Amino acid sequence: MGTSRHFLSGAAISTMEACFNSSEGGAASASPSTPAAPPPTASPSAPLPPLLAALGGQRPSRAPVWFMRQAGRSLPEYRALREREARGAGMTGMLGACLDPATAAEATLQPVRRHGVDAAILFSDIMVPLALAGVGVRIEPGVGPVVDHPVRTRADVAELTAHALGDSPRGPSGLAAIEEAVRAVVAELGAPGRPGATNGLPERALAGLAHSRGAWGWTPLIGFGGAPFTLAAYLVEGRPSRDHLAARTLMRSDAAAWDALLDWCARVTGEFIALQIRAGASAAQLFDSWAGALSPEDYRERVAPHSARALEIAGQALSPTTGGRVPLIHFGTGTARILADMRAAGAHAVGVDDRTSLAWAIEELGGQGACPVQGNLDPALLAAPWSVLESAIDACLEAGRAAPGHVLNLGHGVPPATDPGVLTRIVARAHGDEAWEPVALAGWNGWVGAPGSSAAGSGSEEA
Repeated sequence: MGTSRHFLSGAAISTMEACFNSSEGGAASASPSTPAAPPPTASPSAPLPPLLAALGGQRPSRAPVWFMRQAGRSLPEYRALREREARGAGMTGMLGACLDPATAAEATLQPVRRHGVDAAILFSDIMVPLALAGVGVRIEPGVGPVVDHPVRTRADVAELTAHALGDSPRGPSGLAAIEEAVRAVVAELGAPGRPGATNGLPERALAGLAHSRGAWGWTPLIGFGGAPFTLAAYLVEGRPSRDHLAARTLMRSDAAAWDALLDWCARVTGEFIALQIRAGASAAQLFDSWAGALSPEDYRERVAPHSARALEIAGQALSPTTGGRVPLIHFGTGTARILADMRAAGAHAVGVDDRTSLAWAIEELGGQGACPVQGNLDPALLAAPWSVLESAIDACLEAGRAAPGHVLNLGHGVPPATDPGVLTRIVARAHGDEAWEPVALAGWNGWVGAPGSSAAGSGSEEA
């Protein structure tokens, strides 16, 4: 694949390795009928950051919180950054930005500096590994991913699956760019026993990083990739679809071609996530945006084994940040009927969307024996009066206490029009930190734009 691998020796941070690597199987040996074994409790002498503790089934001293799409259009500094029109790996638009290491790292770090969230998530896109495997794909503003040549026949599938991740003219440089971006992010976020480098950052950005790191001294980075069905749906449909009829038709009319397609998607996305982990990510999430379009039977028989394969590949990777395997989150939208199957695919935690009761989901996932969960504030509430949102935050945190561990998040991504100050205020509420809330109310006085820019701005950010 044109990239280096980053496996560590047994001398790496032992307490972190023990937390997610105690059994030889773990996520790597999970199957659609066998949930991943929960990670054991970490050593009291080396407490985990709240995100990793919760994903390991612990109750950290503060509730961890991050937001899907936290790096994006809701931040004025992100919009200024995108005006640079980065061209990573020779690509333009969104894919070019994702594949420019400086842009991707800066976009990843911006919400941590501003909000003090408990995790960064790599600024990337689920289409990136497809592009780096030779698929002609672009992301059109207002539309989404558009594939030049949709995959509709057995011959199309055979042509596609002859390629691998990195098997394109842009592949090696693109994969190297992902690794470089991850390493740059981890260099600022820090690692166990290794504080991050923050030279030259404005005072407000330093305050956000300090709040994020807390007493633990570092902040985890989450890697991610698209689940096999969601990638296949885009490849077959050629663009976003409401019902995914063409994908479902192929699934039912040519089982061999469908299995070959999803096996390829599983390998590509699993390797893409593994690449991020080997470069330094401390956790990862598999996104299945469109799995809710399937019946439970179709998901269980024709999709779940491939999601399990993607999680297995990702679960075998070792992170140099923690010295071991990392916790894996499985998230989808409209997936209430298949939550148990998503857990059984091999993740350590399951994300719950905002259309599903969190309390019901925890019961569906096993009640007292449930896995850790993530979610599930309704993104629509971000524009509601604070009193309404505040009550929803408290209710979500209360419901999450029924699970072994709970990570507060939205039930989907941050809407572009969201006031960033509201997100900072959610973090303060979740953390129970009265000192951090005034920071949210004061707005933003850090730089806006590219790394090293001295321009400051606040936008419309009073909460």
